[in-house]
Amino acid sequence: MDISLWVWVALITAILAMLLVDLLMHRDAHEIGLREAATWSVIWVSIGLAVGGVIWWGYGSEFGLQYYAGYVIEKSLAVDNVFVWAVIFGYFAVPKQYQHRVLFYGVVGALVFRAIFIAAGSALIASAAWVLYVFGAFLILTGVRMMLQRNEHVDMSKSRTLRLFRRLVPTTEDYHGHRFWIRRGGALVATPLLAVLVVVEVTDIIFAVDSIPAIFAVTQEPFLVFASNAFAILGLRAMYFLLADLMHRFIYLKLGLSFVLVWVGVKMIVGHAFVTIPTILSLGVVVAIIAASVIASLIATRNLAAVEPAREDQEEAIHE
Repeated sequence: MDISLWVWVALITAILAMLLVDLLMHRDAHEIGLREAATWSVIWVSIGLAVGGVIWWGYGSEFGLQYYAGYVIEKSLAVDNVFVWAVIFGYFAVPKQYQHRVLFYGVVGALVFRAIFIAAGSALIASAAWVLYVFGAFLILTGVRMMLQRNEHVDMSKSRTLRLFRRLVPTTEDYHGHRFWIRRGGALVATPLLAVLVVVEVTDIIFAVDSIPAIFAVTQEPFLVFASNAFAILGLRAMYFLLADLMHRFIYLKLGLSFVLVWVGVKMIVGHAFVTIPTILSLGVVVAIIAASVIASLIATRNLAAVEPAREDQEEAIHE
C-alpha cells in the first residue's frame, strides 16, 4: 500500500480537527446525557465508516476490508476498556460533569501512545517477520486468560499506579471543579482528577498491548492500523456515556472478546505459516462473535431491564 506523506498529513490533520471540534463543543463542564451521547456515537461511527469508504474507493476493496476489520476489532476490544472506566470513575466518585474532560485528555494520550506502539510494531514486523508468531501466541494466551478471569472485577484499592502516584505527587482530597492542578501555599498540588487521568491513561496503555497486535492480525499496513485504531478510539467517550448505565447487562461480552482475541491470534499464526485467511472471513467471524455475545447477554439479562426501572421508582418514592 503506497501512502504518500500528504495522505498521512491529511489523516493527522483530520484527527486533530475532530479533537478540536469535540473540545470546543464540550468546553463547559456538564453532564453528558443519553441523547447527547447517542448523537455523538452516531457521528463518530459514521465518520469511522466513511473513512473506510474513502480507503476502499482510493486503494481497493482489500485495503478497505482490512481497515474495517481493524476498526471493528479495536471498537470491540475497547468496550472492555469502557467497563474499566466505569469502575475507575465509581471508585473516585468523579462527578459526571467532569468525566468528559478526563476522557478527552485520556483519548489524546491514547492516540499518542498507540502511534508509538504501532510504529514500533511495524518496525519489528518489517525487520523480523517471525514476530508475528509471537504476537499470535500472545493474543491466544491473552484470550484464554481473559476467558478464565472473565468474572473477576477490577479492584482499584490495589492499583500500583494509584499508590505510586499518591506517593510521588501531593494531592488534595477534594475536587476543585474540572482543574487538574491548584496552587496551595505557593506550590502546585494535584487534584483527584489528575489521579483519575493518570490511572485511565495507564489502563489504556495496558489495553493497547492487546489491541495493537490484534489489528496487526488483519493488516500489516501501518496506515490502516493507525487509522482504524484512531477512529475507533475517537468514539470511545460517547460510547462510555451511552453504555455506562448498561454495563451490568453485557454479561457475556468479555467471553466474546476472549474468543475474538483467540481467533485473531490463530489467524495471525495460520495466515503467516500456512494459508492466508481472507479478510472478509476474519471480519465476518469477529462481527458474528460480538453480535452473538451481545444478543445472548441482553436475552439473559432481560429481566434486569424490567427490575431496574421499578427499583428506581421505589427509590424516588422513598425520597419523596
